[in-house]
Amino acid sequence: MTELDTVAFDIETTGFDVDDQLTVIGFDTDVGSRIFLNTDGRAPPSNLEAQINEELASSVSISVQQTERTLLSEMDAFVESTLTHQDVKLVAYNGERWNGGFDLPFLRTRLCSHDIDWPFTELPYIDAMDVFETRFNTSGETLTAVYEELIGSGLTELDPFVDSEEAVDAWEEGDFESLVRHNVADIRRTRALMRLAERYCSKSDFSMKSLDPVA
Repeated sequence: MTELDTVAFDIETTGFDVDDQLTVIGFDTDVGSRIFLNTDGRAPPSNLEAQINEELASSVSISVQQTERTLLSEMDAFVESTLTHQDVKLVAYNGERWNGGFDLPFLRTRLCSHDIDWPFTELPYIDAMDVFETRFNTSGETLTAVYEELIGSGLTELDPFVDSEEAVDAWEEGDFESLVRHNVADIRRTRALMRLAERYCSKSDFSMKSLDPVA
């Protein structure tokens, strides 16, 4: 399992209902972060990517799309060209677990609404939340709380939000910079926690599943 490079994954949305939509999809790898932003037809700041990279002092590539459909199409192309057939595993925090999760179920619903095929064929998946609930003595349940208890507050200053629900207001107000910064902080927290878990836990402590669809 540790031979597979970790690709952390996280989404932002307009809410939790079946007709809500994706606003951001983010991936974090060894070489940097790739962010897909849906502006719903609005123009983001012309220097958004440069500004984000200056503030985070790291490599962030932003793909700006005008609709959710084009966001999903661009994300699908990225997964196909960059992740599929590579020695990587997709990792999320409460992305999809045996008794629930958020990111992957929400993504399936939105892909279905646009009749776009499932993009993660051939990718193995691990939910980091499971191992931190069962193999670490942490009192926090959220990604941010667990990260701060075990690693520290290094990413907290980069995240403009105290609660992920603030991401909804930011998107509605057109505050795309704060929204992207929040997503980058979350995917980097996820990836850092996965590296930590692999240092202290055995392979049997991780539940890896295939994301291949049946048909």
